[in-house]
Amino acid sequence: MLETRNLTKFFGDLAALKEVSLSITRGESVFLYGPNGAGKTTLLRMLASLARPSSGQVLFDGGDMGGDGALAKASIGFVSHTTFLYSELTVRENLKFFGSLFRLSDLEKKIDAALELFDMRERSGVFVRDLSRGLQQRTSLARAFLHDPDFVLLDEPFTGLDSQSVKNLQRLLLRLPEQGKALLFSTHDFEQGAALAQRLVALKAGRVRYNGPLATAPFEDLGIVRASGPKADG
Repeated sequence: MLETRNLTKFFGDLAALKEVSLSITRGESVFLYGPNGAGKTTLLRMLASLARPSSGQVLFDGGDMGGDGALAKASIGFVSHTTFLYSELTVRENLKFFGSLFRLSDLEKKIDAALELFDMRERSGVFVRDLSRGLQQRTSLARAFLHDPDFVLLDEPFTGLDSQSVKNLQRLLLRLPEQGKALLFSTHDFEQGAALAQRLVALKAGRVRYNGPLATAPFEDLGIVRASGPKADG
C-alpha cells in the first residue's frame, strides 16, 4: 500500500496540499483530477519521494518513506513533466544508467524489453537532446517501466505523444491492475482518464474533494462536465 496521512505541503506561504489522506493498493487504477494548481503534481512528486512534506506522512506498506525509502523507490515508477533524462546521453545510455541505480540483473535484456514496449529500439542510439518532445516522453516512460514497478505514478503521461503512442499507452495502462499493479495518474482530459480508471480522486486548492468510485462520483458538485469522448482501446 502507498498511503498519505494528513499530508500538507507549503511553498512559502502557499499551501499546495492541505491534509491529504488517501491510499492506493495493488490492483487499483486511480485517476487524479483537478484544475491547474490543485496540487496534483505536488502530490505525485511526494508519493514518488521527490519532495518532502511540510507535515504529515507518506507511507509504503506501513513504513514512513521519510526514513529508508529504498524499498519504496524500487517499487515505484514515476513519470512527470520533467523527463529526468540526461540530454548528453543516448536513449540506451540513459536506461543503462537508471538500471544500474536499481542494480537490475539482466539489465541489457530489460533495456531491450523497455525499448520494445515503447517502440524506441530503432532510436536507442540517439542522443536525448536530439529527440522530439514525444520521443523524449516515450523514453521517460521506458525509464519508469524499466524495473517493472508495482506502483506506477504518471503525471500527464500522454504529453507530446502521437495518436498511435497514445493508444499503445492506453492499452498498457489498462492491463496494469490485471497484473496486480497499482496505477495513479493525472490527465487534463477527463474522458481519457475516466476510460482508464475505476476510482477518482478529485483535488481542488490542495484538498481532496472526492475519493471514491468514478462511476458514482458527484460530477456536477465537483464541477466536472462529462462529454462523450473516445474510449481507451482495451
